[in-house]
Amino acid sequence: MRLFPAFFQMDDAHIVIFGDGTNAERKTRLVAKTRARIFLVAHARPDWADAFGDQIQLVEPEHAAGALETARFTIIALEDEAEAHRAYDLARASGVPINAVDRKALCDFTIPSILDRGDVVAAVATGGAAPVLAKDIRSRLETLLPERIGTLAALAERWRPAVKEAISDETRRRHFWESTLRGAVAEAVHANNDELAETLMAEALARFAADLTGTETGPVHIVGAGPGDPELLTLKAFRLIQQADVVYHDKLVSAEIMDMVRRDAERVPVGKSKGEHLVPQDGIHELMIASAREGKRVVRLKGGDPFIFGRGGEEVEALREAGIEAHVVPGISSALGCAANANIPLTHRDHAQTLTFVTGHAQKGGVPDLDWAGLAKPHQTVVVFMGVGTSAIISEKLRKAGLSGDTPVAVIENGTRKSEKRGFGQLAKLPQIIEEHSIKGPALLIIGDVAGLPAEAQDRIIAEALA
Repeated sequence: MRLFPAFFQMDDAHIVIFGDGTNAERKTRLVAKTRARIFLVAHARPDWADAFGDQIQLVEPEHAAGALETARFTIIALEDEAEAHRAYDLARASGVPINAVDRKALCDFTIPSILDRGDVVAAVATGGAAPVLAKDIRSRLETLLPERIGTLAALAERWRPAVKEAISDETRRRHFWESTLRGAVAEAVHANNDELAETLMAEALARFAADLTGTETGPVHIVGAGPGDPELLTLKAFRLIQQADVVYHDKLVSAEIMDMVRRDAERVPVGKSKGEHLVPQDGIHELMIASAREGKRVVRLKGGDPFIFGRGGEEVEALREAGIEAHVVPGISSALGCAANANIPLTHRDHAQTLTFVTGHAQKGGVPDLDWAGLAKPHQTVVVFMGVGTSAIISEKLRKAGLSGDTPVAVIENGTRKSEKRGFGQLAKLPQIIEEHSIKGPALLIIGDVAGLPAEAQDRIIAEALA
């Protein structure tokens, strides 16, 4: 390890910055996010310094030595080489840690790429070797750390003395912090409900202090996993599956997303497929309720969005009837993800002003109970979930209701995944399209003029290339 990471304590600190140009402004802006007082060594106060008000005090260069005597560190952001070396010699004589912008040989420390979450700060450094790479890593960290995690850390700091006084045993204190900072208290903070978080914290501490360490119930998070591409998973969904003790997941959840689940979490498949119910719906309810009552952090992970043909509503009702708090985290619906991946606009000013989602699932192989006349109206897009098995009936019913057999259709299996299959054609030939492309499902049927737009675009490209 060539670099040793450390953080300067900035409360009541004095920082000296040499320079009045662009680099000095950037470093000042960064330091000004702390509570430190900044001594700016320059011949005149630059215009940009006014934005920082009294936090900045101008020091003329001949008085820089006095400012350095109490400095926690100094940043040399001077363009002129000779001036930079004079500032370096002065700071070195004062024994102050030095950062010299764009002069690695003069640096005692480098300024990393910083992720600021209030009381939680993450820093990534490459020792000046590849600053852009450090910024890229920081950007990835930003997606992992909730925006209010610093607020959660500040809450923990406020409560630390009370917790230490109430719970003397170190192991039990650790269990307390694990329970609160990963449980309901944390969820309240992330939901921007600080008042509730304080109340829950007080209640949790009272239970632990009284040795009432029985398990707490719930909540259960019903989480949409999106259509399958792991990069389409929401940040909140990722955070929850990383924290979960048990994940009840559908077959529609991709293997790549399941790989993101916390490694030591219990993973229970409860998915359904055509003609096969691994766990009945009532059984899924019972499993979630039992795990929540055991004090486990429960995630019900569902493909697409839980409230679009995902039976999420039934699960919320069952949990609430059992007295368990339920939270729903939306996911990108497979209709949206698959269509976007295939460049099919579900609505279009010239072709579709109405968008309708329906299910093609029929009980015991019968005819889907749908408003066929309504679905056959012009200038709309119809997206059929679970319609592969009833595609022949769907095609027949729509044409009998007045929709032209020439209406464009698209069939998309495993949309957004590496195994995605697409078939395009006309409504009259919908069953043949599915057969020709060996589509078995899960798949979406997209019916309407918009389904023909990708083919039209491809035809134009070919025509232009041949012209």
